[in-house]
Amino acid sequence: MQHPSQQPSFAFVAASWTALLAGFIAFLVGLFNANMQLNERGYYFTLLVYGLFAAISVQKSVRDKVEGIPVTGIYYGLCWLSVLLAVLLLAIGLFNANLALSEKGFYGMSFALALFGAIAVQKNTRDMQSARPVVAD
Repeated sequence: MQHPSQQPSFAFVAASWTALLAGFIAFLVGLFNANMQLNERGYYFTLLVYGLFAAISVQKSVRDKVEGIPVTGIYYGLCWLSVLLAVLLLAIGLFNANLALSEKGFYGMSFALALFGAIAVQKNTRDMQSARPVVAD
């Protein structure tokens, strides 16, 4: 089941990459400047990378289902569970952290921005791929 799609505009592609990089870099700069132990920094960094991977996996599996590409229920469920776990673990970690409320908000917002950017970049990648003409070799 092929849905006609048009190639995303350059502005949207640039905005998506900017959102991903801004969220990712802001989160990392915050970790670098934070007065935390190394294991805490590792925890938050791992959650960021895990969350980005999970968000990309959700977008891919949702898009695959829409396009009629088979996706197993267990994989689809695990993708959503992974996103929820990453967000939940970040929320629990920030709730229990000895950080100022503004710092907690900063980490939450940069995490959300990075996740949004990752989903948008993945969507743009699929849109650009499906907008290319099919060439038979």
